Amino acid sequence: MTDATTLRPHAFSDAEAAANLELQRLAWAYCHAVDRGDLVLLRSLYHDDAIDDHGAMFCGSPDEYVAWLPQMLAALEATRHTMHNMLFLIDGDRAQGELVNTAYHRTREGREIILGGRYLDEYERRDGVWRIARRSLVLDTFEDRPAQVAGGFIGKGVERGAAGEADAVFGRLTLFAAQRG
Repeated sequence: MTDATTLRPHAFSDAEAAANLELQRLAWAYCHAVDRGDLVLLRSLYHDDAIDDHGAMFCGSPDEYVAWLPQMLAALEATRHTMHNMLFLIDGDRAQGELVNTAYHRTREGREIILGGRYLDEYERRDGVWRIARRSLVLDTFEDRPAQVAGGFIGKGVERGAAGEADAVFGRLTLFAAQRG
C-alpha cells in the first residue's frame, strides 16, 4: 500500500497533491455543469465507457445521462449542487473518491427538495486527464418542504441564478462565458 492509497495522515507527494486537486476540480466542474445546464461540459467530465448510477431514477452511459438530465431538470426552477467533504484514494492512474454533497432543488410547483448524499466515484487518468469512470449516488438524507420566499432586506434586489446562458456567471465573467458549451 502506498501513501496515496491510505486515509491515514501522510506527507503528500507532488503527484498525489496534483491528482487530489485535479479530482476536486472535476467534482466542482460537475456541480457547475449541472446547475448551469452546460451539458457539453458535463459530458466532457466522463470517459466514453463510464457509467453514472443514480439508482432507480437513472443508470446508464454518459450520453444517456446527458440526454436524460434535461427532462429531469425541466420540473425545476433552480438547482444548487454543493460538494462538501471529498476524500480520494489514488493508485497510479486510477482513483476512488467519496464526495459528500447536498443537492438543492426548487420545483416549479413551489417545493424545495434537498438531498444529502454521497457520490462513490471511480476515476481513471487516461492520456494524462482524470475523468469519471463510474459514479454511484448514495442518499443519506431527504427533505421535501414548501419553498421559502426571500423577504425583508435579505435577497431583495439580488439577481437570481438561472440554468443556462441567462445566468449571471456568463454575463459577468467573460472567461466563463467563453467556456460555455
